[in-house]
Amino acid sequence: MCLAIPAKVLEVNGNEAVISVQGVRRTANLMLLEDGAQPGEYVLLHAGFALRKWTEQEAKEVEELLQEVTLTGIG
Repeated sequence: MCLAIPAKVLEVNGNEAVISVQGVRRTANLMLLEDGAQPGEYVLLHAGFALRKWTEQEAKEVEELLQEVTLTGIG
């Protein structure tokens, strides 16, 4: 099963970004985002690619659900 997760953009350099996923810094490709992304925005991340932008509220809701699933062992 594949899963896309929320990530916060920390830095942007062209089509690449440094992002934070649950506090872990990673890099992401922004090529699939028409408008790119700016530091402080949230994106939906899958396989190293930002697929679309999310609001902070959307990202927080999904992060909470993922934590619940992880803690309860569902899935």
